Amino acid sequence: MEIFQFGFMNRALLAGAMVGLICPVVGLFLVLRRLSLIGDTLAHVSLAGVATGLVLKVYPVVTGLLFALAAGLGIEKLREQYRRYGELAVAITLSSAAALSVILLSLGNAMNVDLFAYLFGSIMGVTVYDLWLIGGVGLGVLLLAALLFKELFFITFDEELAQASGLPVRGLNVLYTLLTAVTVAVAMRVVGVLLVSSLLVLPAAASLQVARSFRGALALAVLFGEVSVLVGLVSAYYLDLAPGGTVVLTAVLLLLGVLGARRLRRPPVQAIGLEG
Repeated sequence: MEIFQFGFMNRALLAGAMVGLICPVVGLFLVLRRLSLIGDTLAHVSLAGVATGLVLKVYPVVTGLLFALAAGLGIEKLREQYRRYGELAVAITLSSAAALSVILLSLGNAMNVDLFAYLFGSIMGVTVYDLWLIGGVGLGVLLLAALLFKELFFITFDEELAQASGLPVRGLNVLYTLLTAVTVAVAMRVVGVLLVSSLLVLPAAASLQVARSFRGALALAVLFGEVSVLVGLVSAYYLDLAPGGTVVLTAVLLLLGVLGARRLRRPPVQAIGLEG
């Protein structure tokens, strides 16, 4: 195929395949814990990091990653301060990140082509260094998710019972928020800062409509994520569209297709229970 004759497309597809794998794995836990907005918050924080990198002439993905990690720790600290109003931690961090991004962009005059590539994703912008970074971070995220699968599963469905059972809930929450932060930071290279949270949420939302168990939902979320990214990138190439928007729109169409098929076949399923 013509598309595979170009090195930049091969790199973009490989990076997209990795992102399509790690985002749904992380996103499913977020959705089930009703923390979907954390992805959007960390994306805005990453934007501040990208702006800092552009101003200081440092690799923006690294600065975005560092900012996201710091914000992840901050969110968990604020959640401890507002135990009864946990969503305030997300709102405070989101507001702070948006304000900081605007200030950095105005001070550094960083509103240029490079920034737009990070805002909306860029097929041609994926480098070999990006591939190594995404692959290394993705492998680490997947390994930790696999090793801590039972613990994360437990705190997702009953955090209080998990704490009573002796699990280090606080440490697990911090670790998972950090996993989300690094996932957002590396995925923004493919779909862009403004759309990366959609790739965390939409595949998981589609899988929850048809899955009968948690493991089934996880497998379907990964499938939907991979289809969204790969079909979206190929469509963006041939139709000359923005890659990030095309990927997310593909994910939206998949979700609508699942909802439509579900509605035609039978009533909505009950919420996923504690079976794996």
